[in-house]
Amino acid sequence: MTATYTFDVFSSLDGFGSHSGDWGGYWGKQGPEFLDHRFEVYGEDQRMFVGATTFRAQLEMLAPGSVPPEALDSWVPRMRDLPTVVVSSTLQAPLDWPDATVVSGDLVDILTRLKEESDVPLRSHGSLSVNWALLAAGLVDRIQVTVFPVVTGKTGVDRIFGGAPDLDLELIESRTYDGNTQELTYRPTLHGS
Repeated sequence: MTATYTFDVFSSLDGFGSHSGDWGGYWGKQGPEFLDHRFEVYGEDQRMFVGATTFRAQLEMLAPGSVPPEALDSWVPRMRDLPTVVVSSTLQAPLDWPDATVVSGDLVDILTRLKEESDVPLRSHGSLSVNWALLAAGLVDRIQVTVFPVVTGKTGVDRIFGGAPDLDLELIESRTYDGNTQELTYRPTLHGS
């Protein structure tokens, strides 16, 4: 049986994954329902799959000892403690991360093999360029976009689908948290295939 792979990403309404403004994390729009949901999602058995750029950013932000545990939202340590595959030709083990494995080689081949071998679902939070390549290869089973109620036209950074192929999307689930944050889960297929 092939493991499912989910591309999990946060977004402003206008499609940015981050910002350069003074919004704060989650654009300051997180609420208790959303945070409880994330805690549940990252409590499930799964394996994380990230590229080197995202891993370096997470390591800088979340390495043990870098932030007091009480300052982190409860789901973040759960994500950090999951088994993680880091695809990189530059990083070397050991990594200052609880359960990370560095793998180098062709991204598509690596995920294809992991999907065949993994007995738990695979998930990537962020890793935009990695996921654009995986979408182009048809390896992403689900795109889970959490849309925060903001437009970051002037301060938006990192268009979440800026380098993605054209896709047709089938909405398979939608939920609203705290009355204003949408989580949309889609099954993608390459447009025209």
